[in-house]
Amino acid sequence: MSVLLPNMADFDTIYELEEEDERIVSEEHLVRYCPNPVVMRGAGHITVFGLSNKFDTEFPSVLTGKVAPEEFKTSVTRVNACLKKNLPVNVKWLLCGCLCCCCTVGCSLWPVICLNKRTRRSIQKLLEWENNRLYHKLGLHWKLSKRKCESNNMMEYTTPITCSIAQ
Repeated sequence: MSVLLPNMADFDTIYELEEEDERIVSEEHLVRYCPNPVVMRGAGHITVFGLSNKFDTEFPSVLTGKVAPEEFKTSVTRVNACLKKNLPVNVKWLLCGCLCCCCTVGCSLWPVICLNKRTRRSIQKLLEWENNRLYHKLGLHWKLSKRKCESNNMMEYTTPITCSIAQ
């Protein structure tokens, strides 16, 4: 049985909706979480708009028996490689923006904000890929989230790993 569509644009729209529905169903599957997520805080010495330049590759003992230490280290190394590639450019633009900030009434900081947003998106895509590749199969979910620092009122980006319970 074949179905005729008026043109390919309609087919693409239908296909995108099906992908969106699949993503929503998979997210609904991971609605309930274990009470204590494993929070990976930034371990680097440079932080630009709350995003640290690296995360610690040390294996948390809480994840023992849930994920292999080698797989975890590989995942964190991928995130760190993404940060290593993107963050030096952000720092250079930040310094340039701060120097020119008075003359441009703050507009010189926009490139840094856009680059930081792009870096966050690339990390989120990477974590989504890691989740689909490994962590969802193990009942875990890894994401990038914003949290308040423990030492001051500033915000930082962390990568909590939560245990999902299948419904």
